[in-house]
Amino acid sequence: MLVQELERGLLRGDESPGNDLVLQELRRAIRADAQPVPRIGDAARLFFTPVEPFLIHSRADHKRIGRLARVSLEPIWAWIGRDLMAAEAKALSEDTNRALLADDRAKADQLVNALHDRAVQRMRDAVATVDGDEKTRRRLSVQVGTPRALEDINTLIALLAGRETLADLRRRLPNNIVSFEREQVDSTKSILDAMTAQSSPETGGGVQRPDIFLYGLILVMNRLAAPWQLIRLAVRAAESDEVARIAETPYVATVTLVLGETENMVGELRGELKADRPIMSILKNLHDTVRGLRSELSMGADSPWGRQLATIRAEVSSLLKAEIETTPGFVRRLLRPRAAKDIAPGSLLDAIDVNEAEMRVEFLCACRHYAHELAINEATLRAHSDLTLFLESGTGVLLDSLRHAGDADRPFRQSQVDAAIRVSRIVFGADYADLLVKSAEVTTHTAAAERRPIRA
Repeated sequence: MLVQELERGLLRGDESPGNDLVLQELRRAIRADAQPVPRIGDAARLFFTPVEPFLIHSRADHKRIGRLARVSLEPIWAWIGRDLMAAEAKALSEDTNRALLADDRAKADQLVNALHDRAVQRMRDAVATVDGDEKTRRRLSVQVGTPRALEDINTLIALLAGRETLADLRRRLPNNIVSFEREQVDSTKSILDAMTAQSSPETGGGVQRPDIFLYGLILVMNRLAAPWQLIRLAVRAAESDEVARIAETPYVATVTLVLGETENMVGELRGELKADRPIMSILKNLHDTVRGLRSELSMGADSPWGRQLATIRAEVSSLLKAEIETTPGFVRRLLRPRAAKDIAPGSLLDAIDVNEAEMRVEFLCACRHYAHELAINEATLRAHSDLTLFLESGTGVLLDSLRHAGDADRPFRQSQVDAAIRVSRIVFGADYADLLVKSAEVTTHTAAAERRPIRA
């Protein structure tokens, strides 16, 4: 409410010191709590409202079908207001500000809707001039200012031209489709078929059937708990899991979409690995998607989809192998027994290194569950075997070193034992780790008892 009142004041021309700073901090706080903020006086935001379900937080040069990068909206709006329809965009900003200031949302929506129709026609005209003319295409790309200028414009044309049909589909679909089984698949397919039947070839403000159908599928995928389940529509439409039968139906687009999303997940995995950020959720999603594709569809190794999936699995395997194969060595270096002269008095293992070892081992153990689908069986089996053998033999050595430790090196050796317990808890389970804890306590008490007579 405070945000709205401050924005209304700005629209009326009220100038108060610190207003901009207060608004900025309020919006940041609300975004952190994931609360939507109704923006007043933002013509661009209203203009792009029909596009919201298709926006992605990604690089502007992404390759995801039927999607727009959120970062591309600002340059596209600048192009519309500067080169495409400057007078109309300026008038829209002024008129919608007045309508929203008067709490007349219906009037604002009417103004934006009229601009949508004019913008679609102007964008179609701009795209038509590009046909076969590379020089014009490059000039348009420079004007729009996004790496995928022509693709972005065509996507925006389709979404704005089909906004009413897609809005109706959004209203008819459940907000969250938790279980996409036979009954729900049939219900969703009926809705999609009816939507497609109502759309007509491109005449006037109409939308081409392939476009509206593709974006309808994306809306459905957005509502699914597991997006890969979208391919069940294709299997149902073809009454078969054979790729040849599916390819004969319009629902062949579901497989293209899911494979595209899978390739995008591989890109996310690569980025997270490079940035050294957690990847467990991406790994699970990748595993579930690959398993879904392999179990729901009968894809031969020589089919285009089969080859595409094989390429995806090979790339994932290549990305993960280095992390998998270096984990046993990292743990071994951290927990290797050291001579007393090599240990600084009172020193401890670096807590950052211990946390990293724990994360690496968790990653390795997770890969064991995902190994088959992600084509990392051999690397995972070998690394896990090496780690297991080292822990089984090395932990006893560490306990023995702790028993014979002096006052100077005892803290370091204790920190090694504690780290070995944390790692063993992940690899062997809680019962095994609890036994190690008791063994360490016994070792510590025994060592203390053996030192008492010497002091006496």
